[in-house]
Amino acid sequence: MTPATRYPGTASIDLTDGWRLERITEPSRLFGANGIRTGPDGRVYVAQVAGSQISALDLGSGTLETISAKGSDIVAPDDVAFDDAGDMYVTEYYDGRVSVRESNGATRLLRDDLPGANGITIHQGRLFVNECRPGGRLMELDRSGGAPKILAEDLPMPNGMEVGPDGKLYYPLLGANEIWRIDLDGGQPERVAADLGGPDAVKFDAEGYIVSTQVASGQVLRIDPRSGEQTLLAQLSPGLDNLTFADGRLLVSSFTGQITEILAGGGTQTVLADGLTWPLDLTVGSDGTLVIADGTFLLAHRGGAELQTLGMLFSPGYPGYIRGIAASGDGEFVVAGNGSVSRYSPAAAETEVLVDGLDQLYGVAVSADGLIAVADLGTGTVHAVRPGQAEVMASGLDRPIGVAFTADGTCLVSESGAGRVAAVTSSGTDTIVDGLETPHGIVVDGSQLYIVDTGTKSVVNVDLETKSRQVIATNLPVGAPPGVTPKPLLGLVPFSGPQGPFAGIAAGPDGTLYVSADADGSVIALRKEV
Repeated sequence: MTPATRYPGTASIDLTDGWRLERITEPSRLFGANGIRTGPDGRVYVAQVAGSQISALDLGSGTLETISAKGSDIVAPDDVAFDDAGDMYVTEYYDGRVSVRESNGATRLLRDDLPGANGITIHQGRLFVNECRPGGRLMELDRSGGAPKILAEDLPMPNGMEVGPDGKLYYPLLGANEIWRIDLDGGQPERVAADLGGPDAVKFDAEGYIVSTQVASGQVLRIDPRSGEQTLLAQLSPGLDNLTFADGRLLVSSFTGQITEILAGGGTQTVLADGLTWPLDLTVGSDGTLVIADGTFLLAHRGGAELQTLGMLFSPGYPGYIRGIAASGDGEFVVAGNGSVSRYSPAAAETEVLVDGLDQLYGVAVSADGLIAVADLGTGTVHAVRPGQAEVMASGLDRPIGVAFTADGTCLVSESGAGRVAAVTSSGTDTIVDGLETPHGIVVDGSQLYIVDTGTKSVVNVDLETKSRQVIATNLPVGAPPGVTPKPLLGLVPFSGPQGPFAGIAAGPDGTLYVSADADGSVIALRKEV
């Protein structure tokens, strides 16, 4: 039996006396859901870029089987297609590759020189691929490894595509908000539809009409390929990615990992529930609201089971991929990602870029007097950020990832490569805690420092005054699954890269600790027992 979640760890979470655990969100079954396609066995195959995983969903039983697991040869799969022999062809978006997973389970690389390789389809034995990037290409690939044939180029982010009943190749242009078609042997492309809601995939129904998901508007549209006339099939949340037909049923995927069936009359039915993709950093607002950075989504938890979307990648004013976050005022946040640090107000849909041009930014913190610190893992530095400038506070660090301020304004940084937490001083750094394995998120609550150590899968409490240390939780679903060495996700605009996990931690006003359990996609609360 396939596990109910994506995380294969079986050990139960252990807590020290005086603490109890509550799950704010349930574990996710997938690492998001990107390209989906019905396989020759009738199952729905789901590519998951963030988790470097491909899963097969049995619609009858609801069971999931991992077909290509995290840590395997296929990295960041975005879309899949099958040939007549049952071999699965996979685009690897971040690595610019196309791989083949043969029906016997063997994997081989077909090409590694296609930056942003994304949309893929096979028609009468012919393989077509496009590159979802500004200036992307649409091409036919030689399945024996010969040079590709370019059908069109300099395209604004083409995406999931399919050959229509007229024998032409239909492809959405996400950057132009349009759908186009072209003869399979090239020639002059034709525009089919415009003024959409961010089309990122097209397929065809049994009557020969285009069905297209809209990532920005959350619409599922049916489009007449002859006239371009549009009909709304369903209104879902933004973040839709792809679609497939399975035994006459229309299924659409979402960034969140949800698979939804579109019913007649505009109704919908959840086939696979959504969840968090990572999650990454966390913060608690001035009103006690827990805010979760999930990369392409920013989510709020105000009690109850439902999360509220504050913003997502394609919503107005969104600052881009968010990895680090810290509350900085009433409904305002300082966020880090894509090499930039910004001030973001979700309610006003406004972003002020404070500094840009940095490297791999992770944790960010704001001191009591408003100083912003950010960890740059790529350059081994911690920066002090002010509008328009970033000043190096510490350098020569070994994979710095988490930052926090003490009550007296001292900046602390976790070095995930060195297994320590250090204080940033005017002359360098002083070790505060050593002997850790892979520390990630850190937070200071009064005189208490809390550290998420993804290597030991624990939360460690250090008293900054007495230096006493206590492990308060172990066997947490953080970091890599047992026995897995993840391969880096290189990233591509508009996504930050390289992408990697970040197990963040935040403290609430009542002393509750919130931990992003990035391995199983949940958020965990650790509460002191009264």
